[in-house]
Amino acid sequence: MNDILLEIHNLHASVGEKEILKGVDLTIRRGETHAVMGPNGAGKSTLSAVLTGRPDYTVTEGSILYDGKDLLAMTPEERSWAGLFLSFQYPIEIPGVSISTFMKAALDARRKALGEDPLSGAAFLKLMKEKMAFVQMKPEFSKREVNVGFSGGEKKKNEIFQMAMLDPVLSILDETDSGLDVDALRIVADGVNALKTPEKSIIVITHYQRLLDSIVPDYVHVLKEGRIVKTGGRELVGEIEARGYDIF
Repeated sequence: MNDILLEIHNLHASVGEKEILKGVDLTIRRGETHAVMGPNGAGKSTLSAVLTGRPDYTVTEGSILYDGKDLLAMTPEERSWAGLFLSFQYPIEIPGVSISTFMKAALDARRKALGEDPLSGAAFLKLMKEKMAFVQMKPEFSKREVNVGFSGGEKKKNEIFQMAMLDPVLSILDETDSGLDVDALRIVADGVNALKTPEKSIIVITHYQRLLDSIVPDYVHVLKEGRIVKTGGRELVGEIEARGYDIF
């Protein structure tokens, strides 16, 4: 097994005519947690969008290898099946589709891509019950439409529930702490930490120290004006909190 899970080299990406990423280099090994911090407009969410294959973002230069494969040659669905997961900053609502229906379809699609049989109804319900308890979601949520009428905290819990169900290899948390109260933040952080293994890696995109007090990063990267301008350990978070991004 290759120790390097994700390798980004000289990545440039644009939306329309505007270049946002201007030469990002980043290497993530299995089992590592990396935090990406930076001011608004630095390109943090663009990086997550490019990694997951959003079609409105165009890669103009550079390469991304995921588990030794060319990530940019893969469709968004293929990336998901290969173990990428994105927790959205603003989770979308899907009217008319229950959480249980949504998760069964997602799991079956991934299992099919991996050459596995679909889960039986009983096995799926057992798994869903376990994972809902894991993130402290009430069982009746399984019948609700995806994110419809959910509070901000409920939407983020639902994202971590999906993460627990899909068991990804690389999880990208795009400002998951946005709008969370203290209790919801703890549930999200506890869930993410409990899902981590030596084979799985996490990218945490955030503005704030409070999430990184609970999900402790191995490396912290400062993304500014489309480039990673500083990399350090956990101590870099405190430096950013104290002095801001203008020091870089």
